[in-house]
Amino acid sequence: MPWSALAEAAQVDNVRLWAAPDHARLVFDLSEAADANVFMLDDPERLVIDLDDSRLKADIDGLDLEGSAISGIRTGVREGDDLRVVLDLERPIEPRNFSLAPNDQYGHRLVVDLEYPGESAVQDPIDPIEAMIREQEIAADRAQAQHRMEGRDGEEAAVDALQQAQPHPKRDIIIAIDAGHGGEDPGAIGPSGTREKDVVLDIATRLQRRVNDAEGFKAVMIRDDDYYVGLRERTRIARQQKADFFVSLHADAFRSSQPHGSSVFALSQRGATSETAKWLAESENQADLIGGVDGNLSLDDKDEVLRGVLLDLTMTATLNDSLSIGDRVLGQLGQVNHLHKSQVEQAGFMVLKSPDIPSLLVETGFISNPDEERRLLDPAHQAEMADAIFSGMLTHFENNPPPTSLLAWQRDQNRGESNNEYRIQPGDTLSEIASRHQVPVAQLRQVNEINGDIIRVGQVLQIPNS
Repeated sequence: MPWSALAEAAQVDNVRLWAAPDHARLVFDLSEAADANVFMLDDPERLVIDLDDSRLKADIDGLDLEGSAISGIRTGVREGDDLRVVLDLERPIEPRNFSLAPNDQYGHRLVVDLEYPGESAVQDPIDPIEAMIREQEIAADRAQAQHRMEGRDGEEAAVDALQQAQPHPKRDIIIAIDAGHGGEDPGAIGPSGTREKDVVLDIATRLQRRVNDAEGFKAVMIRDDDYYVGLRERTRIARQQKADFFVSLHADAFRSSQPHGSSVFALSQRGATSETAKWLAESENQADLIGGVDGNLSLDDKDEVLRGVLLDLTMTATLNDSLSIGDRVLGQLGQVNHLHKSQVEQAGFMVLKSPDIPSLLVETGFISNPDEERRLLDPAHQAEMADAIFSGMLTHFENNPPPTSLLAWQRDQNRGESNNEYRIQPGDTLSEIASRHQVPVAQLRQVNEINGDIIRVGQVLQIPNS
C-alpha cells in the first residue's frame, strides 16, 4: 500500500467508556474523520463497529467494562484497510451512533450509545402513587392557569365540588439534584487539574444525603456517577420524576484567576443580567456539543406544547418561585462562602428552562481561583455547601409547602382553628363546607388556592368573610 494512503488513514488514538443506569457510551477519539457502519449480530448478541480506512493505536485491553452492557471487546482488520470492533453483549441494547467534529477539548470522535430498553435513567425513581398525586397537582395548576387566562377564575358550578375529602397523602417533596457535566465533558479545569465534574458530583452526593435525611423530602439524582446527561435530558428526567424543585450544581471558571465566590442563577426570559452571566450561560449551553447531543434533537415532552398566555402564566409563577428559593439559598451560601454577587442573577441556562419546575443553577465557587479550587476539594467545605443549599430550600418549603406534602399536613396540624378557619373532616365536600359557612365555592377555592375539587382530611381552610 502506498505511503500516502497510510498517512491518510484515521487512527483510533483512544477509546473511552462511561456506564449510566439506562445506557453506556463508547467514544472513539480519531486522528481524522472516518465513516462508520454500526450494526447488530445475533446468536450471540454482538454490536459491530466498522471504521473505514482506520487503524487501532489505542490499547483497549485495560478498558473498564464494569456496569456496561459489554462483556468483551475484540478487534481486527477487515478487507485490508478497515478496522472492525466487535462488542460482546450481556444484555439487550438499542444502538445509536453519531460523529462529532473537533472542539476545544477533543478532536474527531465517533460516539456509540448502547441504550437499555425500558430502563430508567434514575436509580431510585419516584413511587408510582406519589407520581399520580403529583400529576393531579400539576394538572390542577394548569387548569387554574387556563381559567385565569380565560377570565373564568373559580366559576365552576358547585356540582363540581361534591367529591368527598380524601386521605392526606403526606407525600415527600421531590428535589432533583443535577451535578453538572460528567463523562467525556469534564467541565472547567482548575489550576491544579481539578475537574468541575468531580467536585460538583461530590457536593451533589452530600446534598442528596442531606435531603434524604430530612423528614418529608426525597432526592432524585440526575446523574450519580461519571457519565454525561444531555442538558435537555436533565430537565426531562426532573419532570419525569415529578420534581418540586430542580437545582444544578456547577463550579465557575473565568479567564482570570481573580474572581471568586458563589453565585445563584435563575432563568431570565430576556437574557442575562450581566456580561459575566451571559458568558457563563453560553459556555454551559455549549456543553451539549461536548456531550454529543445534537442541538436539534427533538424530545417527546408534552409540557413543551404549552403556548401563548398559558405558558407565560406558568413560567411567571415558576420563575417567581425560583427567585424566592434563590434568595434563601444565596443567604445561606453567604454564611459559608464569599458571594460573587449579592443578588440572584438571571441567565438563559438551558437546564433552567423547565416551564413548571422552579429551578436554580448554583455556581459553588470559582474553580479557576487557586484558593477556591482547594476549598472545593475539601470534604468539610463540600458538606457546608450542601447544608447551605438545603437550608435555603427547607426554609422556602416550610413557608410554602405543596398542598399534598407532609410539610403541609404538619403545618395544618399545628394550626389552631380560629373563627375564620375550618379543619376538613372525613366525608366533607367543598360544596358542603361552602354552604355551611355561607360563602361561594369559587371564593372558598380562591382564598385557599384550591385547584379543582380535591380536598384532604386534616387540611385547614380559611373561611372568607361572607
